[in-house]
Amino acid sequence: MDEILTYAQAAPAETISFGTADGLLSSVWLLVAIPLVSAAVLLLLGKRADRWGHWLGVAAVGTAFVLGLTYFFGLRSLDNKSVELSLWDFIAVGGLHVDFGLLFDPLAGVFVLLITGVGFLIHLYAVEYMAHDPGRRRFFAYFNLFVAAMLLLVLGNNYVMLYFGWEGVGLASYLLISFWYTKPAAATAGKKAFLMNRVGDAGLAIGIFIMFATLGTTQYDEVFNNVGALAGGAVLVLGLLLLLGAAGKSGQFPLQAWLPDAMEGPTPVSALIHAATMVTAGVYLIARSNPIFSANHTLQLVVVSVGALTLLLGAIIGCAKDDIKRVLAWSTVSQIGYMFLGVGLGGAAYALAIVHLLAHGFFKANMFLGAGSVMHGMKDQVDIRRFGGLSKYMKITWLTFGAGWLAIIGLPPFSGFWSKEPIVLAAFAHEGWSGWLFGGAALLGAGLTAFYMTRLFVLTFHGPKRWTEEIEHPHESPPLMTIPLILLGIGSLGAGWLLATSVPDWLTATAGLGVLEESHEGALSHYAVTALALTVTALGVVLAWFLFRNGTATTQQPAGVLVTAARKNLYTDTVNEAVFEKPGIFLTRALVYLDNRGIDGLVNGLAAGVGGGSGRLRRLQTGFVRSYATSILTGALLVVAAFLAVQAGWFA
Repeated sequence: MDEILTYAQAAPAETISFGTADGLLSSVWLLVAIPLVSAAVLLLLGKRADRWGHWLGVAAVGTAFVLGLTYFFGLRSLDNKSVELSLWDFIAVGGLHVDFGLLFDPLAGVFVLLITGVGFLIHLYAVEYMAHDPGRRRFFAYFNLFVAAMLLLVLGNNYVMLYFGWEGVGLASYLLISFWYTKPAAATAGKKAFLMNRVGDAGLAIGIFIMFATLGTTQYDEVFNNVGALAGGAVLVLGLLLLLGAAGKSGQFPLQAWLPDAMEGPTPVSALIHAATMVTAGVYLIARSNPIFSANHTLQLVVVSVGALTLLLGAIIGCAKDDIKRVLAWSTVSQIGYMFLGVGLGGAAYALAIVHLLAHGFFKANMFLGAGSVMHGMKDQVDIRRFGGLSKYMKITWLTFGAGWLAIIGLPPFSGFWSKEPIVLAAFAHEGWSGWLFGGAALLGAGLTAFYMTRLFVLTFHGPKRWTEEIEHPHESPPLMTIPLILLGIGSLGAGWLLATSVPDWLTATAGLGVLEESHEGALSHYAVTALALTVTALGVVLAWFLFRNGTATTQQPAGVLVTAARKNLYTDTVNEAVFEKPGIFLTRALVYLDNRGIDGLVNGLAAGVGGGSGRLRRLQTGFVRSYATSILTGALLVVAAFLAVQAGWFA
C-alpha cells in the first residue's frame, strides 16, 4: 500500500431525531439496546433462566450483528456516509448541553461489525466452553453487558457518551475477569484491572472537563471544528490526558500490567477482551480524536513513542512466557502497540491502524479460542512445555491455530501481512532520523513476533509428547467450539487483503481520516521494507524451530540477564510496586495513623476534657443549702471587692 491518507474534513453527519426520523438508520439505538436488555433479563430472572439464558445471550449478539450489517450497508444511501441520532437531552445545566445521541459513520460501523461479528462467534464458543459451569447464565449476562457497553462507547456522538460506555466496559471487564472469584488469583486480577483502568479513566475524565472548560462542548464535530483555536500547550495537555485513558484501556505502557493478568478469567473472556472489544477502545479513542492529535506534532510523537516502546516490550516478554494464554496476552500488548504506532503517525497510518485492528480481531480471537480448545483437551493445563505432538489429536485446532500463527507473523497471503507491513512502511516514512528509529522498532518487533509465536506453535502442536500423567487421550473440541475456530481461521487467511483494499477507502468518509491523494517515499522503499520484514520474520521462525523442534525443559532453567528480566516482565511490575504501590500503602497507613492519633485524638481528647471538667464541676453541686449560701456570700464579697478596687484606682 503505497498511498498516504492526508487530512480532509468530511461533511457533517445527517442529524435525525428519535421517533420522528424515517428510514432504517433511525433504529441504530437497537444495537445497544438489544444486548443491554438481554443482560438485564438474564440478571433479573436469575436461576429461572439457567436452562436457556445462554442462548438468549448468543441470539442478542447475533441479532446485533445482523442489524449492524444492515446499517453498515445502509450508509451507502447517504451522501455524507454518516448519520447522527439524537435520542434525548441528557444533560442541560448552565452552559453544559449533552445529548444522549449516537453517531453511526464508517469508523463506528467497522467497530460495530468487529464487536458483534467476532463477539457472536466467541459467544457461540462459550456455550460449550462454559457448559458445566453453574454460573453460565450469569456469565452470559456479564458478556452481553460488556458488548452493550462497548457498542455505546463506539456509537456515542460525544465524549460524555463515550465515557459512559468506557466505564461500562471497565465494570463488565472486572466482573468477567474475576468471574471465578473464589480463586484468589482471579479476584486479584479483576481488582488489578479495575484499579489500573481507573488511572487511565481519571485522565480521560479530566480531559473531558478541560474540553468543556476551553471549548464549551463535548460534541465530536464541535470539538474538532474548534480545536484549532486552542493554544498549542492546551492541545498537548488535552491530548496527553486522552492518551492516558487510551493507554489504560488498551494495555499500553505504562498501564499494561493488568492485561496479562486478565488471563485468570475464562478463555472466552480473554478472547473478547483481547481481540474484539476492550483493548481496541484506546485505538478507537485516538482514531476518533485524530483532529486533536493531528493538531500537535509533539503529541503525535508521544503516541508513536508509546506504541513503539510497547510493541517491543510486549514482544520481548512474550518470548519468555510458558503459559499459553499469557504468551497470547503479551502478544496482544505488542500488536496494540503497532496500532498506536499507526494512529500516532497520522495520515495514511490512521486507516492502516484500523485495518490491523480488524485483522487482529480475527487472528487473535482465533488463537485465544484455539488455546481454550487445547486446554479443553488437556484438562485445563496451560504450560506449553508440557504439551507437544497435539497436531495428531486436535487436527481442527491445529489447522486453525496455524492460520492465526501465520497471520500474526505477517506471512503472505495471510491477513497480518496486509495489515502490519504497511504500518512498518509508514514508520520508516516518518520524517528524519525518527523514521529509522520507529521503523527499526517495528521491524525488530516483527522478528520477535515470529520467534515467540513459532515457539508457542511448535511447543504446543509439534515435537515429542511431554504430557503429565493425568493426560491420557487429548481430544478435539466439540462442534460448537470448532465451528467458530474454522470461521475465524478463514478470516485469518483471507480477511487481510479484503480489509486492506476496502477499509481505507471506506474510512475516507470519516472526518479526519482523509482521502487517498499522494504516494510517499520514506527512508526505505515499499519493496525494501517488504523484503526486510519477510527476512526478519523468516529468521525468527527458523531460529524458534531450530531451538524448540524437539521440545524444551519442563522446568524453568537458569537463564541470562535478558531472559530473566523478560520472565519478570522487564521489572515493570517491580517498578510499579516501588514507585506507586508501596508509597501508596505507606501514605495510606500514615493517613490512617494521622486520622487515628491526630484528628480522632483531638476530637476524643476534647470530648474527654469536657467530660472530665464537667465531672469536676458537678462535684460542686452538693445539694446542701449552707454550701450554696456560702458560695453566694463568697461571690458577693468578690464583686464588692472588685468595685472598691476600681473606685480606688487600683487598675488605672
